[in-house]
Amino acid sequence: MLIAVASDVRADASAAGDAPSSPALWVQHIGRVATVALYHELALAPKPGLVSFVDTGSHTDMDATTFMRSLFALRHYFVRMAMLGAAHATFAELEAAGVAAEVRMLHATRGINTHRGAIFTLGLLCAAAGRASSFAERLTAAGVRAHLRVAWGEALRHRCGRASSSNGHRVVRTWGLRGVGEEAALGFPTLFEAAVPALAAARVSGLDDRHARLQALFEIIAVLDDTNLAHRGGLAGLRFAQAQAHAFLCAGGAMRPDALRHAQSIHLAFVQRRLSPGGAADVLAAACWVERVDRAA
Repeated sequence: MLIAVASDVRADASAAGDAPSSPALWVQHIGRVATVALYHELALAPKPGLVSFVDTGSHTDMDATTFMRSLFALRHYFVRMAMLGAAHATFAELEAAGVAAEVRMLHATRGINTHRGAIFTLGLLCAAAGRASSFAERLTAAGVRAHLRVAWGEALRHRCGRASSSNGHRVVRTWGLRGVGEEAALGFPTLFEAAVPALAAARVSGLDDRHARLQALFEIIAVLDDTNLAHRGGLAGLRFAQAQAHAFLCAGGAMRPDALRHAQSIHLAFVQRRLSPGGAADVLAAACWVERVDRAA
């Protein structure tokens, strides 16, 4: 199963690397790149507390195979969201597609939540990019963000006020954190104002794919109110993770010769405390998606 899924993702990666030649192909490209970006996030290692092909991080109920099954189940969802965006769908229609995608994910993973945050975040970004493409606009980070806020910003703000029993909503209420719902309503400021610039700066500095993504991930962990961390370790766990990320960056980050060894030591510290920055992982995948879409455009 894992080999078949990996082969399918590699095929998407190959197709996503080509410049689309028509508006319809652009919409498909937008969704396929989302699957590829999630694969790149999974493949990155060492990654503090997170699942990779190397180990399961702070998790005992999932591994890389679980994530690959989830990716296979979701590969058409992101294309669907881009198509809905291009058709100027309502927020209710986007939500319905997201709920259906969650059902497919949970069926594929036997009830394990691997990509719920990505379904929400990358799904919205694909819809916004699809909407931008319907106006024959060149896809840029600023353009995607603008279309997200114009088309569904009000609905996202209204969604923040809904009652919810989710772990993320509980820690947001308990400690006054900015959860993913508020991030979306604000146009994903951590993604567009921190993660995307960090990844671009790492590229300018000459870092390869692995080190550039590692640098961006630590910059995200340092600033994001990651509700996954708060759920697992309380506010102290979140602050510990942010402090570790700051220390990594202040010591030279991914540009240090021993960056991978330093990151591995932080990974082990996260595992010891059962901390897993799943929210930061979603933002990293989104930044990889923005980078690739912008490059193709």
